[in-house]
Amino acid sequence: MPDKNIALAVLDMAGTTVADGGLVLRAFDVAATSAGIETEGPHRDQARQYVLDTMGQSKIAVFRALLGDEDRAQAANRAFETAYDALIDEVEITPIPGAAEAIAALRDAGVKVALTTGFSRTTQDRLLNALGWTEITDLTLAPSDAGRGRPYPDMVLTALLRLDIDAVDQVAVLGDTTSDIASGLAAGARIVAGTLTGAHDEEQLRAAGATHVVASVTEFAELIRDENPRPFDSTLHPNRKLQ
Repeated sequence: MPDKNIALAVLDMAGTTVADGGLVLRAFDVAATSAGIETEGPHRDQARQYVLDTMGQSKIAVFRALLGDEDRAQAANRAFETAYDALIDEVEITPIPGAAEAIAALRDAGVKVALTTGFSRTTQDRLLNALGWTEITDLTLAPSDAGRGRPYPDMVLTALLRLDIDAVDQVAVLGDTTSDIASGLAAGARIVAGTLTGAHDEEQLRAAGATHVVASVTEFAELIRDENPRPFDSTLHPNRKLQ
């Protein structure tokens, strides 16, 4: 009989395991200006709101939707990546409290961990290097590594295939945006949890179909501990109740 324990946890980065000090919107403002979106007025406000609503999605897809022209979208995406990379040096990039410990606890319990992002591979690597996280997980994936970014299921399914997981019902997904939830649901993951440390609130995450909403990645690790009847680090807030 196949093992039905959760064998793979797919975790988002910015807003879920990483606090980046709001760099996405700051970098977007630079890119939007370079793309010719007016710096003041309703068009800029609408564009900013769209970026907030689509947090977690591949950034090139966001610029394609905003600009409607492939050349302009590619140029804006390059400007975004350049601005984000430069701004990393201006703010303190830090793990969400308890994130590194939660990842370690998952792996110690035999759960493989993949980190995913809506950023490019170059920007993802910049973040990983800034955090000293190049060896913290079993796999890291950007949209270009999988085919399509969120809300499509490609990164979750690519992680499953690359890490030799037997079935989608052995996968748990965690993210802070409705796009993360959509991606996990489309992939058929057993657990598709939202965390309250990032862009979207509990109402938005539940409306998107989240199977669970947790305060942080630490409580997500507890959720997997409770789901799996195997030894697990019980020091992560053992008495904390999950929603």
